[in-house]
Amino acid sequence: MSATQALAGARKGSGNVTALMVALLTACIAFQLNASMLSPALVTMGEELHTNQAAIGLSQTWFFTAAAVFSLFLPRLSDIVGRKKVLIAMMALMGIGSVVSAMAPDITWLFVGRIIQGVSGPTVPLCLIMLRSAVKEPKRYGALMGLITAVNGGIAGIDSFVGGYFAEHFGFRSIFWLMVAIAAVATLLLFLLAGESKPGEGTRMDWLGVLFIVVAVGALLTALNEATKLVGGVTAGPLVASLGLAVVAVAAFMAFWAVEQRSRQPMVEIVHLRQRSTWAPLLTTTLTMTGIFAVINGIVPAYVQAADPGFHIGATEMSLLILTPYALLGWVFGPITGRLAPVLGYTKMLRIGLLGSVAALAVIGFLGLHSLPAMIAGTVLLGIMYAGTVNIMLNGLGVVLSPEGNPGFLPGMNAGAFNLGAGLSFLVLPAILVATAPLGGQGSYLTVVVVSLAITVAALAASLLVPQPVDAEVAP
Repeated sequence: MSATQALAGARKGSGNVTALMVALLTACIAFQLNASMLSPALVTMGEELHTNQAAIGLSQTWFFTAAAVFSLFLPRLSDIVGRKKVLIAMMALMGIGSVVSAMAPDITWLFVGRIIQGVSGPTVPLCLIMLRSAVKEPKRYGALMGLITAVNGGIAGIDSFVGGYFAEHFGFRSIFWLMVAIAAVATLLLFLLAGESKPGEGTRMDWLGVLFIVVAVGALLTALNEATKLVGGVTAGPLVASLGLAVVAVAAFMAFWAVEQRSRQPMVEIVHLRQRSTWAPLLTTTLTMTGIFAVINGIVPAYVQAADPGFHIGATEMSLLILTPYALLGWVFGPITGRLAPVLGYTKMLRIGLLGSVAALAVIGFLGLHSLPAMIAGTVLLGIMYAGTVNIMLNGLGVVLSPEGNPGFLPGMNAGAFNLGAGLSFLVLPAILVATAPLGGQGSYLTVVVVSLAITVAALAASLLVPQPVDAEVAP
């Protein structure tokens, strides 16, 4: 090949990656709107649907529950039938769910719409898998990975600001109509710009294994949801339901384990489940999300907007002061930490981010509840350390630690862990807020932040068990 041909090929490859990045970023933005844009609108949603904040919070939980369930198997299915095809289908269903939510006459239909939107749960890991198949150079992949994954922390703060502004001036339904438009654009760009890949073509999908793992995770999350109803005191209904669902979850997981051992083409090989490269990142992801997600996306925004004991500011102002700086810094630092990960080490960057996140939660809990500037400082630090570092590393590890023969396995399971942790966060932390209400406003919120801090410390401890992805790292 001549030098001219080589240069032309390189330019074509660069152009293909640029086009792919445009499509993948739009898809990730469309997914992220489902989570972050609604954060400043939760109070408005409750008022317009004539329901309480507990019910609105439950709609968030069901979105993340659905996202966790679909994340378990859609990346594996995409290896077999085509990653582009599955991602386009996810975007289309996200748009349909947004339409249902926008037209919801009551909380029940909002639940239906949010569950349909949850099909898009594995968007980010699926985009990262597609990116890695197109970009082989570790440093370049790390930087592009950081740019895509930074969307998970918020779209440079614009989403939270627009969400707050739309909720305040046009009502919550306008937010869902915007989601419909972005999902349509993402679907079109993926169709035009993304290439197809089927590394598992010819493999049969293990649908029996899918059934059992979906039942196990769904039953577990529903059991936890029922358990939160016991906060006000033990009652027969929720107690029996939570215990019964817990038994179903255990039985379904045991059935899944047995099926995977006997299947000729299992969804997950049991040998992979036993490895530290599988369970350690999944545990770290779940604990991290449980500790942090509801704090920044629910507890802090609600506190700042509350008249007593908070600072009594509006949704738009809260977004500008709290959510926008948090997300903007995540967006800025994501590509930087992604670029550093292959050089300094994915696990080292993860632990630095978790240490910083612990410090940020301490600032929020012990200083921020008394001072708005301190609250802003705490969320700024959380934006750098969690959104711009931890989130990037956890997503990246799900891809680079995945076994070669089943590239969709760990990213899918890790996406499930992200959504499982987010759902748990919205179950556990608001329940603690309700249970500790007799302590008074600031005492109740402080208890919640201390619990979230303790869970994040546990995530830091779990991160020490995550193995180093040597093949994805290079010398400085």
